[in-house]
Amino acid sequence: MPASLRPWYLPLGLSLLVTLLALGGSELATQLRFDRAALGQGQWWRLFSAHLVHLGGSHTALNVAGLALIWGLVGGAFDERQWLGIMAGLMLGISLGLWLFNPQLGWYVGLSGVLHGMLAAGALAQLRRGERQAMVLLLLVGAKLVWEQLSGPLPGSEATAGGAVIVDAHLYGGIIGLLPGALLRPATPASAT
Repeated sequence: MPASLRPWYLPLGLSLLVTLLALGGSELATQLRFDRAALGQGQWWRLFSAHLVHLGGSHTALNVAGLALIWGLVGGAFDERQWLGIMAGLMLGISLGLWLFNPQLGWYVGLSGVLHGMLAAGALAQLRRGERQAMVLLLLVGAKLVWEQLSGPLPGSEATAGGAVIVDAHLYGGIIGLLPGALLRPATPASAT
């Protein structure tokens, strides 16, 4: 890959991974999704893998497009190692949130909770580094999360995704994302990814 794409290696790699997993179809997604019964039997990898599989092609495309948009907005807030740690922490945290606070939820798939967390983390880091426009991103993601908690998914989002939208995953991601945004040292613009 050209050196000009280096800042995009991480989101491109993640996009490729979720796209390849989508090609495995619903059978593979069933083996990797957050599944309460399977987790109860010790299949702990699902705490992470659930965020890499989707309901179908449109859900995958929606999340890949969201990743590209979020990366374009806040990808430079942290270096690649920090982002890998943030994403892993978001996956684990969201899954544990669903396990603990949504006992009625049998299964879950998708990257959208992680994306909400990435946006919150990156925007807060940018704000800490003096980029005042990042406050707009924080306010927008906060308003979306409040809307979803009060009114449910955004109109049309379930039809676009091809199934139910678990808005609590977005909420958990947004809240958890504030932690690295507040605690990790942001990348300087010169060393940003």
